[in-house]
Amino acid sequence: MNDPLVLRLEQCYSGVLHDVMRAMGLRQFTLPATLRPLIAGQKLCGPVFTVQGRVDTTADPHSTLLAWTGLLSKAKSGHVLLIQPNDSTVAHMGELSAETLKFRGVRGVVADGGVRDAEFILKIGLQVWHRYFTPRDIVSYWLPDAFEVPVTIGEVLIAPGDYVFGDTDGMVRLPRAQAEAIVQQAETAMGQENLVRTAIMEGIDPQQAYLRHGKF
Repeated sequence: MNDPLVLRLEQCYSGVLHDVMRAMGLRQFTLPATLRPLIAGQKLCGPVFTVQGRVDTTADPHSTLLAWTGLLSKAKSGHVLLIQPNDSTVAHMGELSAETLKFRGVRGVVADGGVRDAEFILKIGLQVWHRYFTPRDIVSYWLPDAFEVPVTIGEVLIAPGDYVFGDTDGMVRLPRAQAEAIVQQAETAMGQENLVRTAIMEGIDPQQAYLRHGKF
């Protein structure tokens, strides 16, 4: 079943969510600008399933692939898989993994690391946020070591079940306890923006439109 809040969140955009959270007094909710979406123009939002990992150059191929497929098995349908790999060398998402996650109902991936098989993933259509591209995989190098734990990306602490929203402008984190209120206020703000837009198109001075509706 689709999360009703996700359906509403999909109608928002990152700028209005940012402005609402700023006005609410929240801080450190914008993920680093170095994270970018693989698929241009495709939003990604939903509650997160978090993974933390580590480099282990002593790991053998079997153990790394066993741990990785275990990660794919644990990822929750209807969630965004969010990975803090603590690594800047290998890819933390590839073609077969993306296809598996999409089939299992995962909404997309946010990896504070790398991606490979990008052309194949584009065809699959699973949105993957990442920092870099590389053909190098995790084999004999990287292991996931914790699931559903708080992780930090940049200066943003993200807990399991928090929501993320990403579009062309960037990605923000919505605390789970306040997500409903944030979305509700964003919907109100977008309605006010439409009033300002209509007023300007009718010839009203932009400053007067701002003063009339309190939004710009």
